[in-house]
Amino acid sequence: MSEEINVLPPREVMEFDVVIVGGGPAGLATAIRLRQRAIEAGRELSVCILEKGSEPGAHVLSGAVMDPRALTELFPDWAERGAPLKQKVTRDEFLFLNETGSRSTPNALLPECFHNEGNYIVSLGEVTRWLAQQAEALEVAIFPGFPAAEVLYSDDGAVIGVATGDMGIEKNGQPGPAFERGMALHARYTIFAEGSRGHLGRQLIARFQLDAGKDPQAYGIGIKELWQIDPAKHEPGLVVHAAGWPLDNDTYGGAFLYHAEGGKVSIGYVVGLDYKNPWLSPFEEFQRFKTHPDIRKHLEGGKRIGYGARAITAGGLMSLPKTVFPGGALVGCEAGYLNVSRIKGSHAALKTGMLAADAAFDALVADRQHDELSAYPQAFESSWLHAELLQSKNFKQWFKKGQTVAALMTGVEQWLLPKLGIRNPPWTLRHSTPDHACLEPASKHAKITYPKPDGVLTFDRLSSVFLSSTNHAEDQPGHLTLKDASVPVRINLAEYAGPEARYCPAGVYEFVGSEGHEQLQINAQNCVHCKTCDIKDPTQNIVWVTPQGGGGPNYSGM
Repeated sequence: MSEEINVLPPREVMEFDVVIVGGGPAGLATAIRLRQRAIEAGRELSVCILEKGSEPGAHVLSGAVMDPRALTELFPDWAERGAPLKQKVTRDEFLFLNETGSRSTPNALLPECFHNEGNYIVSLGEVTRWLAQQAEALEVAIFPGFPAAEVLYSDDGAVIGVATGDMGIEKNGQPGPAFERGMALHARYTIFAEGSRGHLGRQLIARFQLDAGKDPQAYGIGIKELWQIDPAKHEPGLVVHAAGWPLDNDTYGGAFLYHAEGGKVSIGYVVGLDYKNPWLSPFEEFQRFKTHPDIRKHLEGGKRIGYGARAITAGGLMSLPKTVFPGGALVGCEAGYLNVSRIKGSHAALKTGMLAADAAFDALVADRQHDELSAYPQAFESSWLHAELLQSKNFKQWFKKGQTVAALMTGVEQWLLPKLGIRNPPWTLRHSTPDHACLEPASKHAKITYPKPDGVLTFDRLSSVFLSSTNHAEDQPGHLTLKDASVPVRINLAEYAGPEARYCPAGVYEFVGSEGHEQLQINAQNCVHCKTCDIKDPTQNIVWVTPQGGGGPNYSGM
């Protein structure tokens, strides 16, 4: 393959002032703010967004309850513009579940992070599509179906842009008859907004050692279903969060159930990817969760109409890498700004995109390029978002000490201390073990036997993936790559009982063959781009790379 690539024609080059990788909320907010500033100043400014999905929003998945604070800063008139924030939160419930029952926390005792007054239940995919319309009206060039596959560097090591992937490469790695060379997009600054565990962001963090001195990033896997429920059971604006069963006390996780407009309910489950037991399956834990009496009562008589999964960057402030480097910056979940205690990241994505845009615009006005946008992290440190994340800096770390301790200390830090006028907890917890290294050998844990799905309330992976409208061109190289093809059987199966077959929520990984003659089969066409395998593989042997353009899920209403 390398010999063929060496004789390929050079890439055609397009020049922009700013190139943004990723057309989610963070990338779109960056582009919108740049163009707003340029129009206000009467300056020419070219901005381009590369989006790997078939359209903006196609790959966006979130709960989601949205805090409109940052959106209001970006568009004070968002309601008049028709932003799809229609269902205000009307009531919060927080449940601690055991196998047969639950106890709820009185509203007066709920920590601030679980109060949602003034927030909206939304489809973040629909919000993203609306943001894309606003960006295009401001003359932002958006190229959907064009994943950025490679970072481009100058001779002195600064980022000078990105290249899109070649199209028409066949399964054997050779250019086929429909081959098209990828484009090189050069920019004075390049902003990376790929979302959690971004393919290029991961490379940049390693190359520039942006995580030096930081705690290892922590992640969760979020699995979501969209239901059309019995109108008699629908309570528009109800927000339910739950913890406890079916997970044990030592495994971080929780659930949400949001009553949106139009008789729809978003229900989802999050499991921290620092779990120890390789027999655990986040997908099956979610299916079990739905059978709890206090949860199934919302769904019975309804119909599941959507499914998806996505990794969540959940390490918080102590895991936040340096967000700037020569020639560019990281924004949104690419960096890890999500407030895991509030289960919210869209407001942080919008805010950090705006902050990076302000820094980039001021640099461009000063005729700078390819240097560090140091004004961006400085502005973040003096922002309301930094203050918010400072208050929740210990949230995930407390859960490493078990759910009982975590519930108590979350109450102390986000209920008691604020009443005493203390927003920043006077102690800081740290951790040093990455998620993949937390997995223990299968011999140390009892095997978990999950019930079979009933096809009414609980489902299997393949019928679920069907609802995500996931599609990849068959004749292309696999985008789920192995550094060493012998590792899955030799180490993962032998020591960890093949955890990739359980942590993947899309049925991508299967061990096939008779005992002693197993091999790993990768069904890459099922991949919903959640990135869990790239994060949780105990040997870090799986590397997710971008597939050819437009592949992946096509979420609707998610």
